[in-house]
Amino acid sequence: MHFEILVEDQSGKKAIEILVPKIVGELNTFKVHSYKGIGRIPSGMSDTDNAGKRILLDNLPKLLKGYGKTFDGYTADYPAVVIFICDLDDKCLKAFRQELLDILDRCTPKPDTRFCFAIEEGEAWFLGDLNAISVAYPYAKKNVLNSYVNDSICGTWEKLADAVYKGGASKLSVKGYKAVGAEKAKWAEKISPHMNIMKNESPSFCYFRDKLRQLTDNVE
Repeated sequence: MHFEILVEDQSGKKAIEILVPKIVGELNTFKVHSYKGIGRIPSGMSDTDNAGKRILLDNLPKLLKGYGKTFDGYTADYPAVVIFICDLDDKCLKAFRQELLDILDRCTPKPDTRFCFAIEEGEAWFLGDLNAISVAYPYAKKNVLNSYVNDSICGTWEKLADAVYKGGASKLSVKGYKAVGAEKAKWAEKISPHMNIMKNESPSFCYFRDKLRQLTDNVE
C-alpha cells in the first residue's frame, strides 16, 4: 500500500517520516507533504488559486480532487490512501471532521482518505511517551511531564517547552513564531526515534497508528 500523508508544518513532517515506518513496516511506501500552516477551508469548499502559498486547508479541496484522479489509476494489488493529519487546536472534533468529510464527498472519483488529529497539538503525541522524552532530554523536568493529562486542552507545546527548554515556554515564546517552529522541529527529530508506538498513551496517536495498521492489515 502507498500512503500520501498531508501535514500542516515541517515539524510534523519530521516526526511522521520517523514514525510511519515503525507502524507500516518496510513493504509499504509513503510520502509526507508538509505545508506552511493549517489555514481554513475555502468558502463554498471551492478550489483556490493559492497553491503557491502552501496552506493546508486552503488547498485541501483541490488536493483531494487531484488524488482522486491519480489514485483511480492504481491497481487493487497496490492501493493508495491519503492520510490527513493536523492539530485539532480549539476546534470541535465532530464538526471539523464533518467539514472535511463534506470536502471528500465532493470529489469524483473519491480518494480513499483518513482524517487524523493531534489533540490538542502534535506535541501531544510526544507527551504520550514520557520515556522517549526522557531519553531524548535526560534533564527534562519530571514534575512538569507527570502533570500532563494525555490529549488534554492545556497548551500542549508550552507544556513540553516547560519540561525541556531552558527557561520554558515563556522564554521561547518571546523569540517569536519562527524560533518556536524551529524548536518544535528539534523536538520531532530528537524524540520521535525513541518512541514506542505500541506503548504511547495519547489516544489521538493511537487512533492514527491503528488506522494505518488496519489499512495495511486489510491489504495483507
